[in-house]
Amino acid sequence: MSEPQPDDMRDAPRAGARPLLALEGVVAGYGSIVALKGVDLHVEEGEIVTLIGANGAGKSTLMMTIFGAPRASAGSIRFEGRDLARLPTHEIARLGLAQSPEGRRIFPRMSVLENLRMGAALGDPRLFEQDLERMFAIFPRLKERRDQRGGTLSGGEQQMLAIARALMSRPRLLMLDEPSLGLAPLVARQIFDVVRDLNATQGLSVFLVEQNAYHALNLAHRAYVLVNGKITLSGPGRELLARPEIRAAYLEGGHG
Repeated sequence: MSEPQPDDMRDAPRAGARPLLALEGVVAGYGSIVALKGVDLHVEEGEIVTLIGANGAGKSTLMMTIFGAPRASAGSIRFEGRDLARLPTHEIARLGLAQSPEGRRIFPRMSVLENLRMGAALGDPRLFEQDLERMFAIFPRLKERRDQRGGTLSGGEQQMLAIARALMSRPRLLMLDEPSLGLAPLVARQIFDVVRDLNATQGLSVFLVEQNAYHALNLAHRAYVLVNGKITLSGPGRELLARPEIRAAYLEGGHG
């Protein structure tokens, strides 16, 4: 497939709005390999924004660059106007960003409860029990498994745990990297339904990196397409879903 050309409409924050997260001209990579080539995107308060792209497009690199590993070699990354460029990862997390990484990366030898305690490490200990009950209400399966080791959970349960662990810090922005990866379609749909509900009922801002274009674009208020380290298209999620070049590249080829 030939690389699509950038959209004619420049994606920009609403007039008078300061983005919660804003990337401008971000360049990053590993040694001599440049994975991100001048990325611009933003997430406003209360939005679900998704980034789609094929394997190797640079999606996970972008997610990790926001948290400082690897560092951006050019451009700026700001959260609520604060420059993240030189902050260590733990200080970035303290600002109100939380990530559920690709591959879930829970602590397999720890119980569900212990994993959730790790997620709450940056939060207020007085709110732990309240937040724990909130996670068990969102993910009832985790309550049933609270004393079970994380490594013995099913893939879907591990993804629930990874998201719940991130939510335990009460983030301003929840960052999800490939939450549907390796999951059965029904389980993936349940995960996306939870994200939609958290946004609708609690106003949680979400930045979603996802290869499943159909679910991601249906879910998102706005979306970006990343091709070979560059943003090539942006716009409302369902408008992008209707575009023939998106359907040809990410749906009709089997990615949906």
